[in-house]
Amino acid sequence: MSLTAWLFWGLVFSSVGFGYFIYGKKQGRAVPLVCGIALMVYPYFVGSSAFAMIGIGVVLIAIPYFVRL
Repeated sequence: MSLTAWLFWGLVFSSVGFGYFIYGKKQGRAVPLVCGIALMVYPYFVGSSAFAMIGIGVVLIAIPYFVRL
């Protein structure tokens, strides 16, 4: 994956993760909080594959919709 694509997808998923983090912190909900932290951190560890980065990001974004604790 090119550096530009990595930066773009990292920014997109980290921005969504920041929103989940703030929401989970204000509402006192663990699932969005943990997913938000994971979304902000995982782009640093998944660098070479665009499919892996997008796939993991979509799964992490979808988890709070399906898991209600």
